[in-house]
Amino acid sequence: ILRILRIGRIGSVWNQQGLRARSQRKGSALLITNIVCDYEENNRYGAEIDEENMEWLLRTLGYHVVKRRNLSGEVHKQYSSLMKLLTFVVIMSHGERIDNRDAILGVHYHQSRNPNDVYFVDKTFSHLNSENCPALIDKQKVILIQACRGGGVEVRDQVPESDSWVHREKDFVCFMSTIPDTASYRNTKTGSHFINYILDVFCEWAHKDEIMELFRKVTNRMATCPGRTKDKLLPGLERTYLPKKFYLFPGL
Repeated sequence: ILRILRIGRIGSVWNQQGLRARSQRKGSALLITNIVCDYEENNRYGAEIDEENMEWLLRTLGYHVVKRRNLSGEVHKQYSSLMKLLTFVVIMSHGERIDNRDAILGVHYHQSRNPNDVYFVDKTFSHLNSENCPALIDKQKVILIQACRGGGVEVRDQVPESDSWVHREKDFVCFMSTIPDTASYRNTKTGSHFINYILDVFCEWAHKDEIMELFRKVTNRMATCPGRTKDKLLPGLERTYLPKKFYLFPGL
């Protein structure tokens, strides 16, 4: 029912203003979701809902979605080269803070048995910077990460996860599901709070607002709406350098 309401709401706005044809020029987006891990206690139940929601949102926004599941840390590295063809990257997985660096944990990861199956997120930014990827100079690069950044305890059926960032070049915007040293939460039945808030805000305002305003509205809703969890959650914008406004539907 919620999906129907979202399609009806955003679809009616786009059809009225003739935006759907313009949205087809977006290009590709990479959507990586880790769900099933080698060790059952690491399985991310409910993450398939986040994957479905984000795929629907990106396609509705006009992106061709390259979707990959259940990657190891090494495979994450391989997809870093693919990111050079993209301007929208979504990563949803467990994560951790290792040696003062944010890391995405691969599906083979285990703290004692296989601690090296990780992908350090700063590699994403180095692959996309002006020196290594001149094709994306002056093009906005949006990175969304659903995970934790260390800290936190399990709350009911909401499972802590991990977040990451790092970038030094302009035209980046990186929006993460939580602030440093804080857990992120995923409901096994409805998906992650962060992803759900993004869908709610983008469906209502993406046709009108630039992306920093969209993220501000997501932050405001997560800070003021207690309905999804008894704990207040706050997402984080990290080292974002976006000198120009970025509209998902330019030319309005």
